[in-house]
Amino acid sequence: MTAAAFVAALPACLSPNISSHPLLLSFPKCRCIVFALRICSQVPSVFVSEVPPFMSFTRRQILTGIAGLAVVGLGAGGASRYWMGRRESEAGSDFVLIAAPLDVELVAGHKTPAWAFGGSAPGTELRVRQGEWFRLRFINQLPVETTIHWHGIRLPLEMDGVPYVSQLPVKPGEYFDYKFRVPDAGSYWYHPHVSSSEELGRGLVGPLIVEEREPTGFAHERTVSLKSWHVDEEGAFTEFSVLREAAREGTAGRLSTLNGVAQAVIDLPAGQITRVRLLNLDNTVTYRLNLPDAEAQIYALDGNPVTPRPFGEEYWLGPGMRICLAIKAPPAGEEISLRNGPVRLGTFRSVANNDAPGSWPPELPANPVSEPDLDKAEKINFNFEWVGSMSVNTGNGKPPSLWQINGQAWDITDKTCADRPIAKLKLGNSYIFELKNMTQYQHPIHLHGMSFKVIASNRRKIIPYFTDTFLLGRNERARIALVADNPGVWMFHCHVIDHMETGLMAAIEVA
Repeated sequence: MTAAAFVAALPACLSPNISSHPLLLSFPKCRCIVFALRICSQVPSVFVSEVPPFMSFTRRQILTGIAGLAVVGLGAGGASRYWMGRRESEAGSDFVLIAAPLDVELVAGHKTPAWAFGGSAPGTELRVRQGEWFRLRFINQLPVETTIHWHGIRLPLEMDGVPYVSQLPVKPGEYFDYKFRVPDAGSYWYHPHVSSSEELGRGLVGPLIVEEREPTGFAHERTVSLKSWHVDEEGAFTEFSVLREAAREGTAGRLSTLNGVAQAVIDLPAGQITRVRLLNLDNTVTYRLNLPDAEAQIYALDGNPVTPRPFGEEYWLGPGMRICLAIKAPPAGEEISLRNGPVRLGTFRSVANNDAPGSWPPELPANPVSEPDLDKAEKINFNFEWVGSMSVNTGNGKPPSLWQINGQAWDITDKTCADRPIAKLKLGNSYIFELKNMTQYQHPIHLHGMSFKVIASNRRKIIPYFTDTFLLGRNERARIALVADNPGVWMFHCHVIDHMETGLMAAIEVA
């Protein structure tokens, strides 16, 4: 591209709503320049000495919203607030979300210096309705730069939260405005895509719940965030990623929690059927979830509805994955144990209520995900490989390369990796990805920006379903299918975070 052509294209690219301009798709090296110019063109500066106006509310909305306010400390700079309201002029949800240091009590009697979204770790639950606009001003009051990735949401590239691919990192004291329409209902979550082992490990994870357009038949609901913490017996952080473990299953935390509480007790109304959203927000751990003697059915996987079916003996929930259950609570005073294999994670406690016994709700409405044409789909092979014994980066100041996809290892210190996509897809076409795990370890494979359909495996019977994250078992071969319907450069990676940070990530371009 000539300099004259680049300059001529800039006005269109600087529009905050443009993510698929040919300049950005065909010449990835231009992206950082364009993002920098976009940010510089914001008025006033993105430095937060005083937060510029972003949301407009009526006096009544402000007064009625006070009940939802939660104070978030900003250190010596005073205090601000996380809260939610609704505009009268445009359907949707508005948020201000602050990331800031926060001492939390994970171990009784000891403080842990966590990093929090919205004054809690894991982060505060965000809710929006399907089809509406999601608008959020993110303010970074951390000592490090960061972003927010909206895991599982099909959104424009520029809202995806990947540094130097979809945006520049948000530096300390700066803000970034996220705005996108939410197409799919379900259970999703949010987290940084910068220094992920540490930032997620310190608590920067949180649930994002997209409510269905119409009532679903569930009168009761609970959200349960699963996370293990890298802390010792006094609550001090231990290493978030250890090289020896990164070359194996990943560096696991020592303290398991539900919603940030060890051995949490969650109340369910006796005799009622409660929708329970279980989200794995962990860096590493795959949970072998089981509910001994419970009446439970699966209603959705990773945000996407499935035909209701019994929960069974156990379900393997990898990092980044979610499952939506309907659980019928036993008589008042009885308990249901939520376990990871034989280990109790917490308890559902049945409490008395005056409602008549509930009935099982109907199947949830399907999300508007494009159905791939399997007869016309092009096949692409992806081999997930372990190369820990021959890392090419050891000793040269770069992170080691322990894993690779099709012989290509991602370097998290190289800001140009996305300029070399591992696959280029044609917008609107159908594809079948042949996934082959050539290692002895599981990999929850996550695709940004699009949903895919799991259609086959050589290790287990598959009832086809849509998802954004698939747990690829050791030595497993699986087939997933998708329509390349979202233009951009999208990350495709393992969600065991220290696998991702040591090579197991690639870029897929749709244009």
